[in-house]
Amino acid sequence: MNISQTFIERPIATSLLMGAIALFGTVAYRGLPVSDLPNVDFPTLLITASLPGASPDTMASSVATPLENQFSLIAGLSQMTSTNSQGSTLITLEFDLSRSL
Repeated sequence: MNISQTFIERPIATSLLMGAIALFGTVAYRGLPVSDLPNVDFPTLLITASLPGASPDTMASSVATPLENQFSLIAGLSQMTSTNSQGSTLITLEFDLSRSL
């Protein structure tokens, strides 16, 4: 007697077993910790530079732009943003997940 024959001869037991497996799968699926938008920490560097008394436009043209040009040559850089204010600039470098800092 093979395993198929056992299930063919007992259709009610087979149906109950199938229902139990489906119920167990549904309960287990609902218990999984799944997030639509998981928290991922990208490797990030924050660079600050200051030039006391300089206007935001001066900071952008004299400090941030040359630094951004040099930072853009770094391998694995996925995003770069800069914020300039009175006398200071903040540059944020975000790298690929494969990059270890």
